Amino acid sequence: MLKRYFPILTWGRTYDRPTFEADLVAAVIVTIMLIPQSLAYSLLAGMPAQYGLYASVLPLLIYAVFGTSRPLAVGPVAVISLMTAAAVSKVATQGSAEYITAAVALAFLSGVMLVVMGLLRMGFVTAFLSHPVLSGFTSAVGILIAAGQMKHFFGVKADSGGLYEILSSLWAHLPQTNVPTVAISILSLGFLFWARRGMKPRLLRAGVSPRISDILSRASPVFAVAATIALTWIFGLEGRGVAVVGTVPLGFPAPTLPSFDPALWQELFVPALLIAIIGYVETISVAQTLAAKKRQRIDPDQEFIALGGASIGSAISGSFPITGGFARSVVSYEAGASTPAAGAYTAIGVAVATFTLTPALYFLPQATLAATIFVSVLTLVDFAALKRTFSYAPREGVAMALTIMVTLLRGVEDGIAFGVVLSIALHLWSSSRPHVAVLGQVPGTEHFRNVERHRVISAPGVLSLRIDESLWFPNARFVEEMIYDRIAADQSIKHVVLNCPAVNHIDSSALEALEEVNDQLKDAGVRLHLSEIKGPVMDALTRSDLLTHLGGRIYLTHHDALAALAPDLTRQTATQGRCETHR
Repeated sequence: MLKRYFPILTWGRTYDRPTFEADLVAAVIVTIMLIPQSLAYSLLAGMPAQYGLYASVLPLLIYAVFGTSRPLAVGPVAVISLMTAAAVSKVATQGSAEYITAAVALAFLSGVMLVVMGLLRMGFVTAFLSHPVLSGFTSAVGILIAAGQMKHFFGVKADSGGLYEILSSLWAHLPQTNVPTVAISILSLGFLFWARRGMKPRLLRAGVSPRISDILSRASPVFAVAATIALTWIFGLEGRGVAVVGTVPLGFPAPTLPSFDPALWQELFVPALLIAIIGYVETISVAQTLAAKKRQRIDPDQEFIALGGASIGSAISGSFPITGGFARSVVSYEAGASTPAAGAYTAIGVAVATFTLTPALYFLPQATLAATIFVSVLTLVDFAALKRTFSYAPREGVAMALTIMVTLLRGVEDGIAFGVVLSIALHLWSSSRPHVAVLGQVPGTEHFRNVERHRVISAPGVLSLRIDESLWFPNARFVEEMIYDRIAADQSIKHVVLNCPAVNHIDSSALEALEEVNDQLKDAGVRLHLSEIKGPVMDALTRSDLLTHLGGRIYLTHHDALAALAPDLTRQTATQGRCETHR
Protein backbone atom coordinates (compact mmCIF):
# COMPACT_ATOMS: atom_id res chain seq x y z
CA MET A 1 0.00 0.00 0.00
CA LEU A 2 2.80 2.44 0.87
CA LYS A 3 4.64 1.71 -2.39
CA ARG A 4 1.46 2.29 -4.34
CA TYR A 5 0.88 5.76 -2.92
CA PHE A 6 4.58 6.60 -2.46
CA PRO A 7 6.39 5.40 -5.63
CA ILE A 8 9.59 6.96 -4.31
CA LEU A 9 9.85 3.89 -2.04
CA THR A 10 10.20 1.75 -5.17
CA TRP A 11 12.72 3.61 -7.31
CA GLY A 12 14.51 5.17 -4.32
CA ARG A 13 15.74 1.78 -3.07
CA THR A 14 17.86 1.23 -6.19
CA TYR A 15 19.08 4.80 -6.58
CA ASP A 16 22.82 4.90 -7.35
CA ARG A 17 25.51 7.30 -8.52
CA PRO A 18 25.05 6.83 -12.31
CA THR A 19 21.33 7.49 -11.87
CA PHE A 20 22.12 10.58 -9.79
CA GLU A 21 24.45 11.92 -12.48
CA ALA A 22 21.87 11.34 -15.22
CA ASP A 23 19.14 13.05 -13.20
CA LEU A 24 21.40 15.97 -12.33
CA VAL A 25 22.29 16.66 -15.97
CA ALA A 26 18.62 16.53 -16.95
CA ALA A 27 17.76 18.85 -14.05
CA VAL A 28 20.32 21.45 -15.16
CA ILE A 29 18.87 21.53 -18.67
CA VAL A 30 15.25 21.68 -17.49
CA THR A 31 16.09 24.40 -14.94
CA ILE A 32 17.56 26.53 -17.71
CA MET A 33 14.28 26.16 -19.63
CA LEU A 34 12.01 26.53 -16.63
CA ILE A 35 13.25 29.82 -15.20
CA PRO A 36 12.31 32.05 -18.17
CA GLN A 37 9.19 29.98 -18.88
CA SER A 38 7.95 30.24 -15.29
CA LEU A 39 8.37 34.00 -15.37
CA ALA A 40 6.58 34.28 -18.70
CA TYR A 41 3.71 31.94 -17.82
CA SER A 42 3.16 33.76 -14.56
CA LEU A 43 2.54 36.97 -16.49
CA LEU A 44 0.28 35.01 -18.84
CA ALA A 45 -1.74 33.90 -15.81
CA GLY A 46 -2.09 37.55 -14.78
CA MET A 47 0.27 37.14 -11.81
CA PRO A 48 3.51 38.97 -10.96
CA ALA A 49 6.50 37.28 -12.59
CA GLN A 50 8.03 35.89 -9.39
CA TYR A 51 4.97 33.73 -8.74
CA GLY A 52 6.05 31.50 -11.60
CA LEU A 53 9.21 30.75 -9.63
CA TYR A 54 7.15 30.02 -6.52
CA ALA A 55 5.12 27.51 -8.54
CA SER A 56 8.30 25.72 -9.67
CA VAL A 57 9.75 24.51 -6.37
CA LEU A 58 7.38 22.82 -3.91
CA PRO A 59 5.19 21.26 -6.66
CA LEU A 60 8.26 19.56 -8.17
CA LEU A 61 9.31 18.22 -4.78
CA ILE A 62 5.83 16.83 -4.14
CA TYR A 63 5.64 15.19 -7.56
CA ALA A 64 9.02 13.53 -6.95
CA VAL A 65 7.49 11.75 -3.96
CA PHE A 66 4.11 10.79 -5.44
CA GLY A 67 4.66 10.69 -9.22
CA THR A 68 5.11 7.56 -11.34
CA SER A 69 6.50 9.19 -14.50
CA ARG A 70 10.28 9.37 -14.43
CA PRO A 71 10.94 12.22 -16.89
CA LEU A 72 7.77 14.27 -16.33
CA ALA A 73 8.49 17.93 -15.52
CA VAL A 74 5.66 19.70 -13.71
CA GLY A 75 5.30 23.45 -13.38
CA PRO A 76 3.59 26.41 -15.06
CA VAL A 77 2.36 25.71 -18.60
CA ALA A 78 0.82 27.95 -21.23
CA VAL A 79 -2.67 26.43 -21.55
CA ILE A 80 -3.33 26.22 -17.80
CA SER A 81 -1.93 29.72 -17.27
CA LEU A 82 -4.32 31.17 -19.84
CA MET A 83 -7.23 29.24 -18.32
CA THR A 84 -6.23 30.61 -14.93
CA ALA A 85 -6.30 34.18 -16.22
CA ALA A 86 -9.66 33.62 -17.91
CA ALA A 87 -11.21 32.17 -14.74
CA VAL A 88 -9.75 34.52 -12.12
CA SER A 89 -10.36 37.67 -14.20
CA LYS A 90 -14.09 37.08 -13.75
CA VAL A 91 -13.88 37.38 -9.96
CA ALA A 92 -11.06 39.88 -9.41
CA THR A 93 -9.03 42.58 -11.14
CA GLN A 94 -5.55 41.69 -12.35
CA GLY A 95 -2.86 43.17 -10.16
CA SER A 96 -5.03 43.22 -7.04
CA ALA A 97 -4.53 41.18 -3.87
CA GLU A 98 -7.93 39.62 -4.49
CA TYR A 99 -6.70 38.31 -7.85
CA ILE A 100 -3.78 36.47 -6.21
CA THR A 101 -6.11 35.14 -3.51
CA ALA A 102 -8.46 33.77 -6.17
CA ALA A 103 -5.58 32.20 -8.15
CA VAL A 104 -4.34 30.44 -5.01
CA ALA A 105 -7.86 29.16 -4.30
CA LEU A 106 -8.11 27.94 -7.90
CA ALA A 107 -4.85 25.99 -7.57
CA PHE A 108 -5.95 24.45 -4.27
CA LEU A 109 -9.44 23.54 -5.52
CA SER A 110 -8.19 21.94 -8.74
CA GLY A 111 -5.56 20.04 -6.74
CA VAL A 112 -8.14 18.69 -4.30
CA MET A 113 -10.32 17.59 -7.23
CA LEU A 114 -7.41 15.69 -8.77
CA VAL A 115 -6.57 13.94 -5.50
CA VAL A 116 -10.20 12.93 -4.95
CA MET A 117 -10.49 11.61 -8.50
CA GLY A 118 -7.32 9.61 -7.98
CA LEU A 119 -8.50 8.08 -4.72
CA LEU A 120 -11.85 7.20 -6.28
CA ARG A 121 -10.20 5.93 -9.49
CA MET A 122 -12.21 8.30 -11.65
CA GLY A 123 -9.99 8.27 -14.70
CA PHE A 124 -13.06 7.67 -16.84
CA VAL A 125 -14.01 11.36 -16.60
CA THR A 126 -11.21 12.18 -19.02
CA ALA A 127 -13.08 10.22 -21.70
CA PHE A 128 -15.47 13.15 -22.06
CA LEU A 129 -12.68 15.02 -23.84
CA SER A 130 -12.29 13.38 -27.23
CA HIS A 131 -8.91 13.76 -28.89
CA PRO A 132 -10.17 15.90 -31.81
CA VAL A 133 -11.91 18.26 -29.40
CA LEU A 134 -8.83 18.48 -27.16
CA SER A 135 -6.58 18.99 -30.18
CA GLY A 136 -8.84 21.73 -31.53
CA PHE A 137 -9.02 23.41 -28.14
CA THR A 138 -5.24 23.31 -27.75
CA SER A 139 -4.69 24.80 -31.22
CA ALA A 140 -7.18 27.58 -30.54
CA VAL A 141 -5.59 28.32 -27.16
CA GLY A 142 -2.19 28.51 -28.86
CA ILE A 143 -3.57 31.15 -31.23
CA LEU A 144 -5.20 33.09 -28.39
CA ILE A 145 -1.99 33.06 -26.35
CA ALA A 146 0.09 34.17 -29.34
CA ALA A 147 -2.39 36.95 -30.17
CA GLY A 148 -2.46 38.04 -26.53
CA GLN A 149 1.31 38.58 -26.54
CA MET A 150 1.23 41.03 -29.44
CA LYS A 151 0.34 43.94 -27.16
CA HIS A 152 3.70 43.42 -25.43
CA PHE A 153 5.47 43.44 -28.80
CA PHE A 154 4.12 46.93 -29.51
CA GLY A 155 4.21 48.19 -25.92
CA VAL A 156 0.51 49.02 -25.84
CA LYS A 157 -2.51 48.02 -23.78
CA ALA A 158 -5.15 45.70 -25.21
CA ASP A 159 -8.19 43.82 -23.97
CA SER A 160 -8.24 40.10 -23.37
CA GLY A 161 -10.97 37.62 -24.25
CA GLY A 162 -11.77 36.19 -27.66
CA LEU A 163 -9.62 36.65 -30.74
CA TYR A 164 -11.84 39.43 -32.12
CA GLU A 165 -11.65 41.44 -28.88
CA ILE A 166 -7.87 41.01 -28.71
CA LEU A 167 -7.19 42.05 -32.31
CA SER A 168 -9.70 44.91 -32.42
CA SER A 169 -8.37 46.35 -29.16
CA LEU A 170 -4.81 45.97 -30.41
CA TRP A 171 -5.68 47.79 -33.64
CA ALA A 172 -7.28 50.63 -31.72
CA HIS A 173 -4.14 51.11 -29.58
CA LEU A 174 -1.54 50.78 -32.35
CA PRO A 175 -1.01 54.56 -32.55
CA GLN A 176 0.57 54.36 -29.07
CA THR A 177 3.22 51.88 -30.27
CA ASN A 178 6.55 52.16 -28.44
CA VAL A 179 9.42 51.94 -30.94
CA PRO A 180 12.14 50.64 -28.53
CA THR A 181 9.74 47.89 -27.43
CA VAL A 182 9.18 46.88 -31.06
CA ALA A 183 12.94 46.72 -31.58
CA ILE A 184 13.42 44.45 -28.56
CA SER A 185 10.53 42.27 -29.74
CA ILE A 186 12.01 41.86 -33.22
CA LEU A 187 15.44 41.00 -31.83
CA SER A 188 14.04 38.52 -29.32
CA LEU A 189 11.70 36.82 -31.79
CA GLY A 190 14.34 36.63 -34.49
CA PHE A 191 16.90 35.12 -32.16
CA LEU A 192 14.48 32.60 -30.59
CA PHE A 193 13.15 31.42 -33.95
CA TRP A 194 16.69 31.01 -35.27
CA ALA A 195 17.80 29.22 -32.09
CA ARG A 196 15.07 26.59 -32.39
CA ARG A 197 16.47 25.28 -35.67
CA GLY A 198 19.75 26.99 -36.47
CA MET A 199 21.78 27.23 -33.27
CA LYS A 200 22.50 23.55 -32.69
CA PRO A 201 23.67 22.82 -36.29
CA ARG A 202 25.86 25.94 -36.18
CA LEU A 203 27.44 24.82 -32.90
CA LEU A 204 28.00 21.30 -34.20
CA ARG A 205 29.77 22.67 -37.28
CA ALA A 206 31.94 24.75 -34.94
CA GLY A 207 33.11 21.56 -33.21
CA VAL A 208 30.99 21.79 -30.04
CA SER A 209 29.94 18.40 -28.67
CA PRO A 210 26.33 17.28 -29.32
CA ARG A 211 25.44 17.35 -25.60
CA ILE A 212 26.77 20.89 -25.06
CA SER A 213 25.17 22.05 -28.32
CA ASP A 214 21.82 20.70 -27.16
CA ILE A 215 22.11 22.40 -23.77
CA LEU A 216 23.05 25.74 -25.32
CA SER A 217 20.22 25.60 -27.85
CA ARG A 218 17.75 24.79 -25.06
CA ALA A 219 19.17 27.74 -23.11
CA SER A 220 18.38 30.23 -25.91
CA PRO A 221 15.58 31.93 -23.89
CA VAL A 222 18.10 32.54 -21.09
CA PHE A 223 20.47 34.21 -23.58
CA ALA A 224 17.60 36.38 -24.85
CA VAL A 225 16.71 37.34 -21.29
CA ALA A 226 20.29 38.24 -20.38
CA ALA A 227 20.91 40.23 -23.58
CA THR A 228 17.71 42.29 -23.38
CA ILE A 229 18.23 42.98 -19.66
CA ALA A 230 21.66 44.36 -20.52
CA LEU A 231 20.30 46.46 -23.41
CA THR A 232 17.49 47.89 -21.27
CA TRP A 233 19.86 48.78 -18.46
CA ILE A 234 22.67 50.23 -20.61
CA PHE A 235 20.42 52.40 -22.79
CA GLY A 236 17.91 53.33 -20.08
CA LEU A 237 15.01 51.91 -22.09
CA GLU A 238 12.70 51.81 -19.09
CA GLY A 239 12.67 55.59 -19.17
CA ARG A 240 11.75 55.47 -22.87
CA GLY A 241 8.56 53.51 -22.26
CA VAL A 242 9.78 49.89 -22.37
CA ALA A 243 7.73 47.87 -19.87
CA VAL A 244 9.96 45.84 -17.56
CA VAL A 245 9.27 43.15 -14.96
CA GLY A 246 10.33 45.48 -12.15
CA THR A 247 11.24 44.54 -8.62
CA VAL A 248 11.22 40.79 -7.98
CA PRO A 249 11.51 39.97 -4.27
CA LEU A 250 14.26 37.65 -3.09
CA GLY A 251 13.27 34.30 -1.61
CA PHE A 252 9.83 32.84 -1.04
CA PRO A 253 6.72 34.08 0.70
CA ALA A 254 5.57 32.33 3.85
CA PRO A 255 3.43 29.22 3.29
CA THR A 256 -0.19 30.17 2.92
CA LEU A 257 -3.62 28.59 3.01
CA PRO A 258 -6.22 29.39 0.37
CA SER A 259 -9.34 31.38 1.01
CA PHE A 260 -12.24 29.16 2.08
CA ASP A 261 -14.90 31.69 1.06
CA PRO A 262 -17.87 29.58 -0.18
CA ALA A 263 -18.90 32.23 -2.70
CA LEU A 264 -15.41 32.28 -4.23
CA TRP A 265 -15.25 28.48 -4.39
CA GLN A 266 -18.64 28.40 -6.09
CA GLU A 267 -17.40 30.85 -8.74
CA LEU A 268 -14.22 28.84 -9.32
CA PHE A 269 -15.66 25.31 -9.16
CA VAL A 270 -16.27 24.75 -12.88
CA PRO A 271 -13.00 26.41 -14.03
CA ALA A 272 -11.10 24.36 -11.45
CA LEU A 273 -12.69 21.15 -12.75
CA LEU A 274 -11.84 22.03 -16.36
CA ILE A 275 -8.25 22.93 -15.39
CA ALA A 276 -7.91 19.67 -13.46
CA ILE A 277 -9.19 17.49 -16.30
CA ILE A 278 -7.37 19.25 -19.15
CA GLY A 279 -4.14 19.38 -17.20
CA TYR A 280 -4.42 15.69 -16.36
CA VAL A 281 -5.23 14.62 -19.92
CA GLU A 282 -2.30 16.56 -21.35
CA THR A 283 0.04 15.29 -18.65
CA ILE A 284 -0.92 11.62 -18.79
CA SER A 285 -0.65 11.56 -22.58
CA VAL A 286 2.97 12.76 -22.59
CA ALA A 287 3.84 10.65 -19.54
CA GLN A 288 2.52 7.46 -21.12
CA THR A 289 4.22 8.23 -24.43
CA LEU A 290 7.62 8.72 -22.80
CA ALA A 291 7.16 5.73 -20.51
CA ALA A 292 6.34 3.43 -23.44
CA LYS A 293 9.66 4.27 -25.10
CA LYS A 294 11.50 2.69 -22.16
CA ARG A 295 8.90 0.01 -21.38
CA GLN A 296 8.04 1.67 -18.11
CA ARG A 297 4.63 1.79 -16.45
CA ILE A 298 2.53 4.79 -15.52
CA ASP A 299 -0.20 4.46 -12.89
CA PRO A 300 -2.98 6.78 -14.14
CA ASP A 301 -4.80 6.88 -10.80
CA GLN A 302 -1.60 7.67 -8.90
CA GLU A 303 -0.86 10.44 -11.41
CA PHE A 304 -4.14 12.08 -10.35
CA ILE A 305 -2.84 12.12 -6.77
CA ALA A 306 0.64 13.30 -7.75
CA LEU A 307 -0.60 16.15 -9.94
CA GLY A 308 -3.21 17.09 -7.37
CA GLY A 309 -0.58 17.19 -4.65
CA ALA A 310 1.65 19.32 -6.87
CA SER A 311 -1.16 21.80 -7.50
CA ILE A 312 -1.93 21.96 -3.78
CA GLY A 313 1.79 22.59 -3.24
CA SER A 314 1.56 25.51 -5.65
CA ALA A 315 -1.35 26.91 -3.64
CA ILE A 316 0.61 26.56 -0.39
CA SER A 317 3.42 28.47 -2.14
CA GLY A 318 0.91 31.24 -2.83
CA SER A 319 0.82 30.62 -6.57
CA PHE A 320 -1.45 29.44 -9.40
CA PRO A 321 -2.40 26.02 -10.92
CA ILE A 322 0.32 23.96 -12.59
CA THR A 323 0.58 20.64 -14.42
CA GLY A 324 3.01 18.58 -16.48
CA GLY A 325 4.77 20.49 -19.25
CA PHE A 326 4.99 18.76 -22.62
CA ALA A 327 8.13 20.46 -23.95
CA ARG A 328 10.02 20.31 -20.66
CA SER A 329 9.13 16.65 -20.16
CA VAL A 330 10.43 15.76 -23.61
CA VAL A 331 13.64 17.68 -22.90
CA SER A 332 13.97 15.92 -19.54
CA TYR A 333 13.54 12.56 -21.25
CA GLU A 334 16.05 13.34 -24.00
CA ALA A 335 18.52 14.65 -21.40
CA GLY A 336 18.47 11.26 -19.67
CA ALA A 337 16.25 11.75 -16.60
CA SER A 338 16.03 8.34 -14.92
CA THR A 339 13.80 9.04 -11.92
CA PRO A 340 11.46 11.74 -10.60
CA ALA A 341 14.42 12.93 -8.52
CA ALA A 342 15.38 15.00 -11.58
CA GLY A 343 12.37 17.16 -10.79
CA ALA A 344 13.52 17.59 -7.20
CA TYR A 345 16.96 18.72 -8.39
CA THR A 346 15.23 21.15 -10.77
CA ALA A 347 13.31 22.56 -7.80
CA ILE A 348 16.58 23.10 -5.95
CA GLY A 349 18.01 24.93 -8.97
CA VAL A 350 14.97 27.21 -9.22
CA ALA A 351 15.10 27.86 -5.47
CA VAL A 352 18.76 28.90 -5.70
CA ALA A 353 17.87 31.25 -8.57
CA THR A 354 15.01 32.71 -6.54
CA PHE A 355 17.34 33.52 -3.66
CA THR A 356 20.19 34.91 -5.78
CA LEU A 357 19.18 36.08 -9.28
CA THR A 358 15.86 37.87 -8.89
CA PRO A 359 17.33 41.41 -8.41
CA ALA A 360 18.89 41.07 -11.88
CA LEU A 361 15.42 40.60 -13.37
CA TYR A 362 14.33 44.18 -12.68
CA PHE A 363 15.23 45.39 -16.20
CA LEU A 364 13.85 42.30 -17.99
CA PRO A 365 11.53 43.59 -20.76
CA GLN A 366 8.06 42.09 -20.77
CA ALA A 367 8.43 41.95 -24.55
CA THR A 368 11.19 39.34 -24.13
CA LEU A 369 8.96 37.15 -22.00
CA ALA A 370 6.16 37.63 -24.53
CA ALA A 371 8.52 36.47 -27.28
CA THR A 372 9.40 33.39 -25.22
CA ILE A 373 5.71 32.55 -24.87
CA PHE A 374 4.95 33.31 -28.51
CA VAL A 375 7.63 30.98 -29.86
CA SER A 376 6.83 28.14 -27.47
CA VAL A 377 3.04 28.13 -27.95
CA LEU A 378 3.25 27.93 -31.74
CA THR A 379 3.95 24.21 -31.25
CA LEU A 380 0.41 23.92 -29.83
CA VAL A 381 -1.16 24.97 -33.13
CA ASP A 382 -1.69 21.94 -35.36
CA PHE A 383 -4.04 22.64 -38.25
CA ALA A 384 -2.70 19.58 -40.08
CA ALA A 385 -4.57 17.52 -37.48
CA LEU A 386 -7.79 19.21 -38.60
CA LYS A 387 -7.24 18.03 -42.17
CA ARG A 388 -6.39 14.49 -41.05
CA THR A 389 -9.45 14.31 -38.84
CA PHE A 390 -11.77 15.58 -41.56
CA SER A 391 -10.48 12.98 -44.03
CA TYR A 392 -10.86 10.08 -41.59
CA ALA A 393 -13.95 11.03 -39.55
CA PRO A 394 -15.87 14.04 -40.95
CA ARG A 395 -18.16 14.35 -37.92
CA GLU A 396 -15.18 14.53 -35.56
CA GLY A 397 -13.56 17.00 -37.93
CA VAL A 398 -16.63 19.22 -37.63
CA ALA A 399 -16.45 18.95 -33.83
CA MET A 400 -12.78 19.92 -33.92
CA ALA A 401 -13.40 22.90 -36.23
CA LEU A 402 -16.34 24.16 -34.16
CA THR A 403 -14.32 23.85 -30.96
CA ILE A 404 -11.58 25.98 -32.54
CA MET A 405 -14.10 28.60 -33.67
CA VAL A 406 -15.94 28.82 -30.33
CA THR A 407 -12.68 28.99 -28.37
CA LEU A 408 -11.32 31.75 -30.59
CA LEU A 409 -14.52 33.78 -30.52
CA ARG A 410 -15.82 33.14 -27.01
CA GLY A 411 -12.73 32.27 -24.94
CA VAL A 412 -11.21 29.21 -23.32
CA GLU A 413 -13.95 28.21 -20.88
CA ASP A 414 -16.77 28.45 -23.41
CA GLY A 415 -14.61 26.67 -25.97
CA ILE A 416 -13.81 23.61 -23.88
CA ALA A 417 -17.33 23.42 -22.44
CA PHE A 418 -18.76 23.55 -25.96
CA GLY A 419 -16.30 20.87 -27.09
CA VAL A 420 -17.26 18.52 -24.26
CA VAL A 421 -20.99 18.97 -24.88
CA LEU A 422 -20.51 18.54 -28.62
CA SER A 423 -18.46 15.36 -28.12
CA ILE A 424 -21.17 13.83 -25.95
CA ALA A 425 -23.90 14.92 -28.37
CA LEU A 426 -22.10 13.40 -31.36
CA HIS A 427 -21.53 10.18 -29.44
CA LEU A 428 -25.20 9.95 -28.51
CA TRP A 429 -26.27 10.72 -32.08
CA SER A 430 -23.92 8.06 -33.45
CA SER A 431 -25.02 5.54 -30.82
CA SER A 432 -28.67 6.23 -31.61
CA ARG A 433 -28.12 5.07 -35.19
CA PRO A 434 -26.06 1.87 -34.93
CA HIS A 435 -24.81 0.06 -37.99
CA VAL A 436 -27.15 -2.83 -38.81
CA ALA A 437 -26.18 -5.15 -41.67
CA VAL A 438 -28.46 -7.49 -43.64
CA LEU A 439 -26.56 -10.78 -43.83
CA GLY A 440 -26.19 -13.43 -46.50
CA GLN A 441 -24.16 -16.63 -46.54
CA VAL A 442 -20.80 -16.77 -48.29
CA PRO A 443 -20.98 -19.78 -50.67
CA GLY A 444 -19.10 -22.81 -49.45
CA THR A 445 -18.58 -21.49 -45.93
CA GLU A 446 -20.36 -21.02 -42.63
CA HIS A 447 -19.65 -17.29 -42.75
CA PHE A 448 -22.26 -14.55 -43.12
CA ARG A 449 -21.48 -11.11 -44.46
CA ASN A 450 -23.18 -7.83 -45.38
CA VAL A 451 -25.18 -8.25 -48.60
CA GLU A 452 -24.08 -4.77 -49.72
CA ARG A 453 -20.36 -5.59 -49.51
CA HIS A 454 -20.00 -9.25 -50.49
CA ARG A 455 -21.27 -11.82 -52.99
CA VAL A 456 -23.56 -13.84 -50.76
CA ILE A 457 -26.74 -15.90 -50.95
CA SER A 458 -29.82 -14.89 -48.95
CA ALA A 459 -32.43 -17.31 -47.62
CA PRO A 460 -35.97 -16.62 -48.87
CA GLY A 461 -38.34 -15.87 -46.04
CA VAL A 462 -35.52 -15.25 -43.55
CA LEU A 463 -34.27 -11.76 -42.60
CA SER A 464 -30.81 -11.93 -41.00
CA LEU A 465 -29.70 -8.74 -39.25
CA ARG A 466 -26.36 -8.17 -37.53
CA ILE A 467 -26.44 -5.42 -34.90
CA ASP A 468 -22.98 -3.88 -34.53
CA GLU A 469 -23.45 -2.12 -31.19
CA SER A 470 -24.84 -2.71 -27.74
CA LEU A 471 -28.56 -2.05 -27.39
CA TRP A 472 -29.57 0.73 -25.04
CA PHE A 473 -32.15 3.47 -24.74
CA PRO A 474 -30.76 5.87 -27.42
CA ASN A 475 -30.82 3.25 -30.20
CA ALA A 476 -33.57 0.86 -29.12
CA ARG A 477 -36.30 2.70 -31.04
CA PHE A 478 -34.09 2.94 -34.15
CA VAL A 479 -33.58 -0.85 -34.26
CA GLU A 480 -37.26 -1.46 -33.54
CA GLU A 481 -38.44 0.81 -36.36
CA MET A 482 -35.91 -0.65 -38.80
CA ILE A 483 -37.22 -4.18 -38.21
CA TYR A 484 -40.81 -3.03 -38.75
CA ASP A 485 -39.83 -1.26 -41.98
CA ARG A 486 -38.14 -4.41 -43.33
CA ILE A 487 -41.11 -6.59 -42.47
CA ALA A 488 -43.58 -4.15 -44.05
CA ALA A 489 -41.48 -3.98 -47.24
CA ASP A 490 -41.27 -7.78 -47.73
CA GLN A 491 -44.41 -9.81 -47.04
CA SER A 492 -42.54 -13.10 -47.65
CA ILE A 493 -40.48 -12.81 -44.45
CA LYS A 494 -41.43 -15.46 -41.89
CA HIS A 495 -38.34 -15.39 -39.69
CA VAL A 496 -36.18 -12.57 -38.30
CA VAL A 497 -32.79 -13.58 -36.89
CA LEU A 498 -30.87 -10.99 -34.88
CA ASN A 499 -27.15 -11.79 -35.02
CA CYS A 500 -25.60 -10.30 -31.86
CA PRO A 501 -21.83 -10.95 -31.67
CA ALA A 502 -21.16 -7.21 -31.11
CA VAL A 503 -23.88 -6.71 -28.50
CA ASN A 504 -22.15 -6.44 -25.13
CA HIS A 505 -25.10 -5.10 -23.17
CA ILE A 506 -28.88 -4.79 -23.43
CA ASP A 507 -30.38 -2.25 -21.04
CA SER A 508 -33.96 -2.29 -19.76
CA SER A 509 -35.22 0.11 -22.44
CA ALA A 510 -33.79 -2.05 -25.21
CA LEU A 511 -35.18 -5.16 -23.51
CA GLU A 512 -38.67 -3.66 -23.56
CA ALA A 513 -38.19 -2.78 -27.23
CA LEU A 514 -37.21 -6.39 -28.03
CA GLU A 515 -40.23 -7.69 -26.13
CA GLU A 516 -42.44 -5.32 -28.10
CA VAL A 517 -40.84 -6.43 -31.39
CA ASN A 518 -41.38 -10.07 -30.43
CA ASP A 519 -45.08 -9.48 -29.70
CA GLN A 520 -45.63 -7.45 -32.88
CA LEU A 521 -43.91 -10.06 -35.04
CA LYS A 522 -45.99 -12.84 -33.48
CA ASP A 523 -49.15 -10.98 -34.40
CA ALA A 524 -47.84 -10.66 -37.97
CA GLY A 525 -47.02 -14.37 -38.20
CA VAL A 526 -43.25 -13.81 -38.02
CA ARG A 527 -40.94 -15.52 -35.53
CA LEU A 528 -38.05 -13.68 -33.83
CA HIS A 529 -34.78 -15.58 -33.28
CA LEU A 530 -31.46 -14.62 -31.69
CA SER A 531 -27.98 -15.95 -32.53
CA GLU A 532 -24.47 -15.66 -31.08
CA ILE A 533 -25.54 -14.08 -27.79
CA LYS A 534 -22.58 -13.39 -25.49
CA GLY A 535 -22.50 -15.09 -22.09
CA PRO A 536 -22.99 -11.99 -19.88
CA VAL A 537 -25.86 -10.79 -22.10
CA MET A 538 -27.45 -14.24 -22.00
CA ASP A 539 -27.15 -14.27 -18.22
CA ALA A 540 -29.10 -11.03 -18.08
CA LEU A 541 -31.75 -12.24 -20.53
CA THR A 542 -32.43 -15.34 -18.44
CA ARG A 543 -33.61 -13.00 -15.69
CA SER A 544 -36.21 -11.45 -18.03
CA ASP A 545 -39.46 -12.60 -19.62
CA LEU A 546 -38.18 -12.28 -23.18
CA LEU A 547 -36.87 -15.83 -23.46
CA THR A 548 -40.09 -17.25 -22.02
CA HIS A 549 -42.26 -15.58 -24.64
CA LEU A 550 -39.77 -15.56 -27.52
CA GLY A 551 -41.49 -16.57 -30.75
CA GLY A 552 -38.41 -18.31 -32.08
CA ARG A 553 -35.23 -19.84 -30.70
CA ILE A 554 -31.74 -18.87 -29.59
CA TYR A 555 -28.91 -20.35 -31.67
CA LEU A 556 -25.28 -20.75 -30.73
CA THR A 557 -24.11 -19.67 -34.19
CA HIS A 558 -25.80 -17.91 -37.06
CA HIS A 559 -25.03 -20.89 -39.28
CA ASP A 560 -27.01 -23.10 -36.90
CA ALA A 561 -29.96 -20.72 -37.22
CA LEU A 562 -29.94 -20.77 -41.02
CA ALA A 563 -29.38 -24.52 -41.11
CA ALA A 564 -32.58 -24.93 -39.09
CA LEU A 565 -34.66 -22.22 -40.76
CA ALA A 566 -33.43 -22.54 -44.38
CA PRO A 567 -31.76 -25.96 -44.84
CA ASP A 568 -31.99 -25.64 -48.64
CA LEU A 569 -29.76 -22.54 -48.48
CA THR A 570 -26.99 -24.29 -46.54
CA ARG A 571 -27.04 -27.25 -48.93
CA GLN A 572 -26.92 -24.86 -51.92
CA THR A 573 -23.97 -22.88 -50.59
CA ALA A 574 -22.12 -26.07 -49.69
CA THR A 575 -22.62 -27.38 -53.26
CA GLN A 576 -21.40 -24.09 -54.76
CA GLY A 577 -18.38 -24.20 -52.51
CA ARG A 578 -17.43 -27.69 -53.69
CA CYS A 579 -17.83 -26.62 -57.33
CA GLU A 580 -15.60 -23.60 -56.78
CA THR A 581 -12.99 -25.83 -55.11
CA HIS A 582 -13.13 -28.34 -57.96
CA ARG A 583 -12.67 -25.63 -60.58
